[in-house]
Amino acid sequence: MTSIQIKIVNTSANPLPQYATKGSSGMDIRAALDTALTLQPLERNLIPTGLFVEIPEGYEIQIRPRSGLAVKQGITCLNTPGTIDSDYRGEIKIILINLSSEEQVIHPGDRVAQMIIQKTERAEFEQVEILNNTERAAGGFGHTGKQ
Repeated sequence: MTSIQIKIVNTSANPLPQYATKGSSGMDIRAALDTALTLQPLERNLIPTGLFVEIPEGYEIQIRPRSGLAVKQGITCLNTPGTIDSDYRGEIKIILINLSSEEQVIHPGDRVAQMIIQKTERAEFEQVEILNNTERAAGGFGHTGKQ
């Protein structure tokens, strides 16, 4: 397994993002709130993290929901996975939405999302008049059936 160095500024009182287990692919990130924030049902809010990163060129950070938060409280991330590009230098903020039927509270320091470091590739399009055919062709959106 390879690792890369990412410069990070942490203006919050929270610890740096970290892997919860040896096999984790995502690092938990925490809410940098001064006071608790209540999300009403179907309400969304932008949650600050106090984190600023310098991602090496050729990489991105993806922001994804935490499964425990989703199943236990009905809270998930919008714009998922969210992409943080290598040239972005602003604060990482998380768009959370409460999909439950009850109000939910986010407390300072709560783990609200996870970040994945991902290598990226650049593509160049070649405009053509026709594409090569495949067995699947244009089949999509459940074309193979329920089972």
